[in-house]
Amino acid sequence: MPAPDLLTDELTLTGRITTASNATFLGSIGDAAVVYKPLAGEKPLWDFPDGCLAHREVAAYLVSEALGWNIVPRTWLRDGPLGEGMVQLWQETDPEQAAVDLVAVEEVPESGFKLVLEGEDPAGRIVALIHEDSAALRRMAVFDVVVNNADRKGDHILPMSGGHRFGVDHGLTFHSEHKLRTVLWGWIGEKLSEEELAGIDRVLAGLDGELGQQLAELLTAEEIETLSTRCARLRSTAVFPGPRGGMPAVPWPLF
Repeated sequence: MPAPDLLTDELTLTGRITTASNATFLGSIGDAAVVYKPLAGEKPLWDFPDGCLAHREVAAYLVSEALGWNIVPRTWLRDGPLGEGMVQLWQETDPEQAAVDLVAVEEVPESGFKLVLEGEDPAGRIVALIHEDSAALRRMAVFDVVVNNADRKGDHILPMSGGHRFGVDHGLTFHSEHKLRTVLWGWIGEKLSEEELAGIDRVLAGLDGELGQQLAELLTAEEIETLSTRCARLRSTAVFPGPRGGMPAVPWPLF
């Protein structure tokens, strides 16, 4: 049986993800399971007035590809039952490998995890937000800085068998103002690796070529210029940044 043409074969809806803030559907294209987010189902956001969220999701995939780290599952724009929208290949996760967790403060592992923050739960217990200390998650943290991700929740990190980590839900990215809100703050002040710096270099080089041309169809000129500035700044400092400005450092809810 030939592989489906993901761009032109019929997209059939099979269900709806009701917990999503915008209209989000499960679907299939031939034997390929996909997530479909139609533009018509997006809710207006006061702080993201330029361009639609679907375009930002596709732009995030393109930057992920330029980095070379396979962080974002294949994502593209196409027509569907409810009009044009973002389509992304569905991923089967391994729930036993959750990369981010909320645990009692006395249960924070001595190694293998990074502490992000401590707080009090509704029952008055002191709890800790932690995430794994892995190369895959470090790369995602770098990616989030590059794309200025304003909504990296714990549940937006898909744990895959074999240790790979996919990131999803990138509609709130590429703002020209600093908007970084993430649960991945465990490496603040640590030096970036040569591999991480090389990935940033690939994005910078791509912005002067095909990547820049592709993003010009999805983002504003100001957003692309600010993307280049963020990459150059991160390349120059070569360390994981910390929170800055008056905005919250983590999204809410955390998961």
